[in-house]
Amino acid sequence: MCKAIYSFLLLFVFSFVAVAQKGQDNETRLKNGEDLNMLYRNEASIGLFVHSAGGLGIAYRRGYHVTAFRNRMFEIEVQNLKHPKEVKIVNAVQSGKSFVYGKLNSFLLFRPGVGYQNVLYQKSDKKSVEIRSSYYIGATINFAKPIYVLVKNNQSETTSTERYDPDKDSLSNIYGKADFFYGIENTKIYPGGYAKFALSFEYANRYNGIKAIETGVIGDFYPQVIPMMAFNKNPQVFVELYLKIIWGKKWF
Repeated sequence: MCKAIYSFLLLFVFSFVAVAQKGQDNETRLKNGEDLNMLYRNEASIGLFVHSAGGLGIAYRRGYHVTAFRNRMFEIEVQNLKHPKEVKIVNAVQSGKSFVYGKLNSFLLFRPGVGYQNVLYQKSDKKSVEIRSSYYIGATINFAKPIYVLVKNNQSETTSTERYDPDKDSLSNIYGKADFFYGIENTKIYPGGYAKFALSFEYANRYNGIKAIETGVIGDFYPQVIPMMAFNKNPQVFVELYLKIIWGKKWF
C-alpha cells in the first residue's frame, strides 16, 4: 500500500515538473519568436504609407483570427489629399511666399473601416515571406479647411489676410499663403465612403512579430463634388495607389 502511494506521489511530482518545464520552454520560445505550432488569435499594427494623391499617411489596424488563414480586420487611416493640378508658385512681382494658385481648401482624410485578410501563401520558416490579400470598406470623413491668402494693396502697401476668392483674387494681388491654422474654425466636413484592395508581404523573422510591405488601390466616393481647385474640374470619386510599411505584433 505504501509503495503504491509513493509511486503515485513520484508520478505526480514528475508530471508537475514536466508540465512546468514545458511551460518554461514554451515561454522561452515565445520570447525568441519561435514557432509554437499554435494560432496567434490577435494582432495589432501601425503603418506609414505614401500615396498617389500627393502625400503621406498613417494607419492603425487590429486583427482577430476567424480561421488559421483568415483575419477579421479593423483599421483607421489618416492622410492628406491633393488635386493633381496643384502647383506651388511665387508671385514674382510681389516677391512673397509660395502658394498654390486656385486652391480652395486643404484636406485631411480619416478612414475608419472593416475588412478581411486572407493568407495566400503561408510561411514555411522564419526566413520566408507570407503573402496576404485583403479588402476593406468603410467611411471617409474629409475635413476641408478653407485657404486663406495674404492680399497686398498696391496703393497703401498694406497686407491683409482674406479667404481666397477666385472671383476677385488674382496673381497680381496675392502676396502668399496665410498660416495654415488661420480660419480653421471654418472647416467643413464632407462625408463619403471607401473601398480598398491590397496585397501584403510579411517578412518578420519572429512568428509573433509583424513586418510587412503592402501595396494596393483605394477608391473614395462622395455624394457631392469636393471643392478642391478653382478653374479645374473637381471630382466626386478619387482612386489612388499606395505603398505602406507595417510594424506590429501577435499574441494569444
